Amino acid sequence: QVQLVESGGGLVQPGGSLRLSCAASRSIFRFAAMGWYRQVPGKERELVARFLSGGVTNYADSVKGRFTISRDNAKNTVYLQMNSLKPEDTAVYYCNYIDGSGGMYWGKGTLVTVSS
Repeated sequence: QVQLVESGGGLVQPGGSLRLSCAASRSIFRFAAMGWYRQVPGKERELVARFLSGGVTNYADSVKGRFTISRDNAKNTVYLQMNSLKPEDTAVYYCNYIDGSGGMYWGKGTLVTVSS
């Protein structure tokens, strides 16, 4: 079992920045996938950015060049640096982890609101 706790969400003006953090309850060094998804009411949850085993990193086209995913294995934490935020980035952001056995875990989410 892995518990994931997101933090760092909040209200920011368009063009601003936020950094989200996802702290895992145990080592995340070995994984099949780990990253961030987001969801707005009435829509499906969508991929924002993730690491895949083997060194591949995926980003949604809508965030390429603005968002950066990173991780600190020593702190069991994954980050999402979000720059040049737009109102359409408003969503609940969820941390996701898939372990080497295929077990999938989600955090409870953190709300990001981009508004003037």
